[in-house]
Amino acid sequence: MSDRLEQWMDGYVRAWTTNDPEDIAELFTPDAIYDPQTPEGEWDGIDEIVSNWVDRVTSDGDDWEFEWQPLVETDEIAVVTGRTRYEDPPASYRNLFVIKFDESGRCYDFTEWWIEEEI
Repeated sequence: MSDRLEQWMDGYVRAWTTNDPEDIAELFTPDAIYDPQTPEGEWDGIDEIVSNWVDRVTSDGDDWEFEWQPLVETDEIAVVTGRTRYEDPPASYRNLFVIKFDESGRCYDFTEWWIEEEI
């Protein structure tokens, strides 16, 4: 696993923990696309990404855990699998991320899928 991917994923977890717009914005290029695979469709540009991210977070940052591992990584793209577990209310999700990086290590295209697991 590259330092770039590890640092980016650390930043991703930090952004979910803090829900701070600056932490979120650090991850993405200004014109990035974030596709959460929902009926509402993709989020275009950093302002829309930050706004939707902040609106979507339902946890206070300390009642969940996330573990991940890379499946595939090249100079331009990483595919990551993960598992997110929430305590209250109890829930568990399997995650798959496709992350496309620019030369600076910021994401310009992010797609995620998740499926709820029985617990």
